[in-house]
Amino acid sequence: MIVFDIVCSNSHTFEAWFPDSKAFDRQRRKKAVACPICGDTDVEKALMAPNITTSKKRVETDKRATELAAQAMSMLAEARKQIEDNCEYVGDQFAEEARKIHYGETEKRDIYGEATKPEAEELKDEGVEFAEIPWVPRADN
Repeated sequence: MIVFDIVCSNSHTFEAWFPDSKAFDRQRRKKAVACPICGDTDVEKALMAPNITTSKKRVETDKRATELAAQAMSMLAEARKQIEDNCEYVGDQFAEEARKIHYGETEKRDIYGEATKPEAEELKDEGVEFAEIPWVPRADN
């Protein structure tokens, strides 16, 4: 496994683990690497300082990083479950439905779905409140 510092086009920096450098390149081309802050898939490797450490310290650091990653994935999985249990899925009609709710054209309710990057930008420009959440795969997949 290899860890990279990744930076999105909105200048958010985050860490991501990959089996190797080629895996990052493949996932990046497929837009499968998304910023956990804004959901942006226009990402690059950030400059990183080399990490020189003893093998014992490396094992401890890797173990802690693995624990933190598992904890984060667990929290994201719980967030997904709460959203799916308590919100209405509107699929690729998310932008349209969010706009209708924002402008009072339909009843206010909690929804979730998908929006393209341009749709999300338009919603932001219009002042429509929404959040972009990294959608982790279900554990049972």
